[in-house]
Amino acid sequence: MLQRIQTLYLILAAGCTGGLHFLFPLWTSATGITFYAQDNMVYLALFFSSTLLSLIAIVKFKSRQTQFVLGRLNIILNLILLGLFVYRLLTLPGVSQDVEKGIGLFLPIITIVLLALANKAIKKDEALVKSVDRLR
Repeated sequence: MLQRIQTLYLILAAGCTGGLHFLFPLWTSATGITFYAQDNMVYLALFFSSTLLSLIAIVKFKSRQTQFVLGRLNIILNLILLGLFVYRLLTLPGVSQDVEKGIGLFLPIITIVLLALANKAIKKDEALVKSVDRLR
């Protein structure tokens, strides 16, 4: 389980969505108010559901197809989260007046990259198993 590279990618994705959103702000307003993900329950729920999907995919290491599907669902969930961030920034009052974007806005992008790498490794493992089955 832990010796496979996709497990490492999934652990990093779970850590990125599970803990880093507490450390890095999403944005800072012109008045100096820092906005974190835990300030909005929708963002917090989406981050935790992404973490949960990554952890379930790690546990399902015997079923590569299930891991692949969970990875795809997690990518879609992170795209929704990223879309919500962009929508919020575009509709934020005073967006043109010195709103400083935080590194927390890039956490879904980093997670999407890690999940895509994990899915690529899962697909590679599945192809290897199928090629060995053809030889039998």
